Amino acid sequence: MSFKSIVRELREMGDGIGSLSRRGIEGRHWRNRTRSHIAPDVAPLELINQGQWANLPPELLLDIIRRVEESETSWPARTVVVYCASVCKSWRDITKEIVKTPEECGRLTFPISLKQPGPRDSPIQCYIRRDRATSTHRLYFGLTPSEDESDKLLLAAKKIRRATSTEFAISLVADDFSRASSTYVGKLRSNFLGTKFTIYDSQPPTDTTNHNRSSQRFQKKQVSPKLPSCSYSIATISYELNVLRTRGPRRMNCTMHSIPISSIQEGGTAPTPKSFPFKTIDRSTSSLSSTTTTPNSNPLDSLMLKNKAPRWHEQLQCWCLNFKGRVTVASVKNFQLVAAVDSSHNVSAVEQEKVILQFGKIGKDIFTMDYRYPLSAYQAFAICLSSFDTKPACE
Repeated sequence: MSFKSIVRELREMGDGIGSLSRRGIEGRHWRNRTRSHIAPDVAPLELINQGQWANLPPELLLDIIRRVEESETSWPARTVVVYCASVCKSWRDITKEIVKTPEECGRLTFPISLKQPGPRDSPIQCYIRRDRATSTHRLYFGLTPSEDESDKLLLAAKKIRRATSTEFAISLVADDFSRASSTYVGKLRSNFLGTKFTIYDSQPPTDTTNHNRSSQRFQKKQVSPKLPSCSYSIATISYELNVLRTRGPRRMNCTMHSIPISSIQEGGTAPTPKSFPFKTIDRSTSSLSSTTTTPNSNPLDSLMLKNKAPRWHEQLQCWCLNFKGRVTVASVKNFQLVAAVDSSHNVSAVEQEKVILQFGKIGKDIFTMDYRYPLSAYQAFAICLSSFDTKPACE
């Protein structure tokens, strides 16, 4: 039986049950009015009306949503899974229980998936479209742009030039980059020369005890739109100076403060947030700076990434990297990132050679971005955005 026929039968069954229940309620209401006793006037408890679909048997609901999740594996068809989570609370709880993280299933479903690590085996393939007129960059899910432009938008960034730095505000939508918006996820900020960048996240990479306690205590005190949301420094990107242009292509290093080096060791795990926190504020700390340091205070424990060194091709007379067909246009922005470790970290040779993030040009203002564990889509997108900024001292 197809999913549509199951839904059709459930709808007919729900309509019948609803009509019977309404007749029963009307009869009880009439009988109650014939009674002579008087009760105190007490306001009834507020009931949450979730609709007739909330009354489905849990076993049946679990089977329906599991079938939908297994059948719709790509966008835009996977939108049906999101619709299931939007029906009511019971549907949402079961959908969140069934849908796995990108690390486990290799698929992106909910917005929180963009903050979770990618799969370990094969990378998630995306592409970035740059709009020079509006200074925006949009990250889409897919191998290459489709002809009908129906690709799934994952993240968007707007470039903002300031007197001493450049910022990229990153949002879930392409038309609202305000820090007071619920779609704001973070930013990327550069120094004056464009040689060092810092990635900020709007939420802590791990759900710490202090953060949860503050959220529960001040849950009813919503953040005013006039107050800036807190920023957590999660990574630093550095480009080596090359003023005389004698060192070849760009050299970059990334320090992922929020990801420990143990994440790429055998049995290691990377921080995986489960949901977006409420935007709450503690009045006792509202006068402090809006920028918070990362919880990993020891830089030696952080994961270090470096760009994979290209080789010089004698026949082509240029530097080359094997992008496995995902990059087709030569550009100074093209790069591959691998883990920078030494023998004391006890990381296998296979993990050291594995490309964690790959970025390159395939056309005018179109670039591919392939990432895998332990990076998330947001972290990978922010690193790629640093390549778009002008770096006259590094090229």
